[in-house]
Amino acid sequence: MRVREKVLDLLFPPKCPYCQQILEDPRATVCPDCQPRLPWLEGKAGERRIDFADGCFSPLAYRDAVPGAVHRYKFSRVRALGKPLAALMAQCLSDRLPEGADLITWAPLSKKRLRERGFDQAELLAREVGRLLSIPAAPALEKTRNTSPQSELEEESARRANARGAYALLPGADLTGRRVVLVDDVVTSGSTLSECAALLRQGGAAQVYCLTLARAREDGEEKKTKIVGKNG
Repeated sequence: MRVREKVLDLLFPPKCPYCQQILEDPRATVCPDCQPRLPWLEGKAGERRIDFADGCFSPLAYRDAVPGAVHRYKFSRVRALGKPLAALMAQCLSDRLPEGADLITWAPLSKKRLRERGFDQAELLAREVGRLLSIPAAPALEKTRNTSPQSELEEESARRANARGAYALLPGADLTGRRVVLVDDVVTSGSTLSECAALLRQGGAAQVYCLTLARAREDGEEKKTKIVGKNG
């Protein structure tokens, strides 16, 4: 561990993302109390269908202590939580896609939302996952218009309409023949991920896999799901 990191750990001891308890081991991603209690998704439960993608993987369900951790990360601007959250995502990707990937990218925020929030939560997660797995992480998409927060739209049809046409490939993006992993924090209806996955396909990607920290809805579930806070 670098000297700067040691000093920061002394001044601001790392906390469990889910209960805010100080971690005895600063390298841990979750405290011993939360570890067995988190809503882990195992086997097929951790996978779901996304249009234009070859699969979508998530290590956790979006319930119990998970929404609070996501909210603290995104809206309380606790950027340090990005590392332990991304570590769970990296382990999930390694387990479910052992052949690895050629590129990790993310579903970006609009310029307006980025100014408001100060950072792009999906970008930080993607870059940390890439660092942990030694996979290049780079932008491939841009959000071309600001949209209503997906969390305010309960009907799946409204979410799909809201995301439609809101993204574009970055000029010059060439993904020909590459296996691309698309990162976001939470998947609900899958509207944002499917819109972005379609564009990555248009850019030449041979395979597109989605990776999120949590899944808020199962395949085909029509139940209305309330997400804490706002999506980009």
